[in-house]
Amino acid sequence: MTLSSKIALSLGVLSLLLAVWALLLARSRRKLIRRGRDLSAEAQAANSRVQAAEGRARAEVQKRETAESRTQEANTREAELLDEVRHLASQRLPALALHLISSHHPVPGLLHKNLAGSEAGQLLDALPEAVSGIVLKERRRIDAAARAALRGATQESQALSYRLQTNIVGLQHEFSAPPRLTQTLLESDHLNEQNLRLTQRSAIVCGGWPGHVRKDTYVSEVVSGASSRLRGFERINIVSRLSVSNIGVVGRAAEPVAVVCAELMANALEHSRDDLMVDVSLIQTGNGSVCITIDDAGKGMTSEALTRGRGLISGEQQEVMLLELGDPPSMGFAAIGRLVADYGLHVSIDTSSPYGGVRAVVSVPENLLTSIDENATPPSVLAPQAAVAPQAHKRPATADSPAPAPAHSPAPTAAAELPQRRRRFSATATNDDAAAAPRPLDPEDTGAIWSDFQSGLTSGRSVTDSE
Repeated sequence: MTLSSKIALSLGVLSLLLAVWALLLARSRRKLIRRGRDLSAEAQAANSRVQAAEGRARAEVQKRETAESRTQEANTREAELLDEVRHLASQRLPALALHLISSHHPVPGLLHKNLAGSEAGQLLDALPEAVSGIVLKERRRIDAAARAALRGATQESQALSYRLQTNIVGLQHEFSAPPRLTQTLLESDHLNEQNLRLTQRSAIVCGGWPGHVRKDTYVSEVVSGASSRLRGFERINIVSRLSVSNIGVVGRAAEPVAVVCAELMANALEHSRDDLMVDVSLIQTGNGSVCITIDDAGKGMTSEALTRGRGLISGEQQEVMLLELGDPPSMGFAAIGRLVADYGLHVSIDTSSPYGGVRAVVSVPENLLTSIDENATPPSVLAPQAAVAPQAHKRPATADSPAPAPAHSPAPTAAAELPQRRRRFSATATNDDAAAAPRPLDPEDTGAIWSDFQSGLTSGRSVTDSE
């Protein structure tokens, strides 16, 4: 074999080896590429699995945080609700009970303002309203039962008191009784009058009628009769400034007017010292009504009491519960308010008394007034007489009397001469001195006065309770 053949064979073998090596390299490369792809896919899958695990972990953390937040919120809400329930039981409901007694006691609201508008807040606010409605309904039922029971008891007591009064008046007509017995009968009559006033006031507040029927009565007799029902009536000074003396109150309104005046005068006597007088004036106004003005010199009324009293006597409250009148109940103003609403009277109270106390004014409208024939039914001698307008009396001229002064004095002639003030002589001084002089007592006149007094009592009490 030649050298060239050997070289060619070697080159062929070398080429074959190179081809095999290239094939092996290519196959190895493909394996490496495939393995890289597999590793990359595995890495991506692992990365995806890691990301998914991280997402799940984050979701778990978020879920746990949400659960913790909800748990904390629920605990906070539960604590707020418990606080509101405690606040409702310890503060709001007791304040509501006081508010139902007096509106001056406020009812607190929710303790946590963030509950306002929520369902729980609405329920918590609705509970006091429901309790208030239930309590008021029950109070009205109980108060109505109490008023019915008291009304029945007062009607029976009134009837017995009127019978007792009739018996006492019958005994008073026995003039042969000794003076001490007569005085005792008068005192018993007065005590019975006071008892009747209290019973009558309670009956009126409870929905009953005054229980006494009158004929047309003089205004002055109505007022003086009202004062005779009171303990301390001697401290009441009644002055009539009526222009005419025959003004009377119609029969259906005479007793209500007397009750109103008696309660106002009793209030004036109660709130002033025992040594102070109570002035009562009768005045006829320009619109035809008659005003009865009661002035006392007491301590007056507080603004709260004045507001409450005005509300009671206005007659605007349809129903006044006994529980609202205090313990023991003060029924005077409540009775006045019911009579004002039933008969159309007008009553006002304020602190403008000229003596520093309280002034009360009872206005009797023209439709409740009438004219009474004084000849057929003369007024009582104990009633205040109507005031007479003063008249100027001229002094009779005499020879020694000086000439009347001219209407206008001449002007002074010198600077040092000043106008002189001249004293005016009273034309009625002599008459006043004569009236002030004590008159001797006449037994016949005194007997006639007492006879008229008994006649007035008999005519005023002849009609008793129709029940």
